[in-house]
Amino acid sequence: MNNKTPLILAVGGVAVAAIIVFFVLPAETGYDPTGVGEATGLTEIANPENAEFERGQARMATQDVLLLGADAPAVTEGVSDSWEIELAPFESVEFKYEIAEGQPMAFRWEATGPVNYDMHSHPYEGGVEMTESYSIDEAQVMEGTYIPAFTGIHGWFWENRSMDNVTLRLEATGAMTHSTVFGSTAVQERPIEGAGPRPEGSAEGHEMQAGE
Repeated sequence: MNNKTPLILAVGGVAVAAIIVFFVLPAETGYDPTGVGEATGLTEIANPENAEFERGQARMATQDVLLLGADAPAVTEGVSDSWEIELAPFESVEFKYEIAEGQPMAFRWEATGPVNYDMHSHPYEGGVEMTESYSIDEAQVMEGTYIPAFTGIHGWFWENRSMDNVTLRLEATGAMTHSTVFGSTAVQERPIEGAGPRPEGSAEGHEMQAGE
């Protein structure tokens, strides 16, 4: 082997790693540790303009939908539910409850590390084209009270953008009637013990959304 071969391989490896950090991660995931992605506009590829978020913010400007914080009003009527999942690096999942319009839900989720999330809903009437996002951010804990603006499916998209496994646990109390887990390869129907009948309508056609 030529004496220069190890050096060439090392330089090549560094170059590939640099390309991933500077260009691939910002464009595909929005993760931009160097700031180059924002400067070059690559993060906009991973985080395009979001009409769903605009609809959700317009809704919340005139209506109580998502009240965050430990001091948000408590919910005492309905059922209690808990769910837990471990997300591998860059793995994502979406969890939805079916709830009727105006029926509140108190919730808290906590992860062992920060995760990117999108709390959003879409109505039976109008379907996924009328999805509204109420909060999109990165966090390790989120809690509060949610009051559905319409009958449909309501919940979260989570994505682990770290290099470590993250365990996330959700606890909720309220008028949830059914839940569905949308994974990257399968959809799991998840009944809730003691819940009332599901609202009239259908959540058919919904698939796990792409990461923001």
